[in-house]
Amino acid sequence: MEEITNAIQTFGFPIVMAVGMGYFVYFVYQTILTKVDPAVNDMKLTIIRLIDQMRLLDQDMIRLQEKVNTALAMQENERKNANTSNITTSDNSKRDRTST
Repeated sequence: MEEITNAIQTFGFPIVMAVGMGYFVYFVYQTILTKVDPAVNDMKLTIIRLIDQMRLLDQDMIRLQEKVNTALAMQENERKNANTSNITTSDNSKRDRTST
């Protein structure tokens, strides 16, 4: 503490504070370069991987939706065919009864 007091008496308060701020800026800059920047790059890679996985999942969802739609359409067609064959069968049996 005495060293700081001597520096202030020798150079003046503004000069000592400017040097202190210079050190602070240097410290923050070094911290950003050594710790924050690599972490941000790692996060970028993680985000890219997650985006790729989301795209794959979206494509899978589209494929599954198409399969479900196809299965539902097939069921509906089977119901229509069953109803048509029931109506045709009942019409044929009615005709057979009336013709005999």
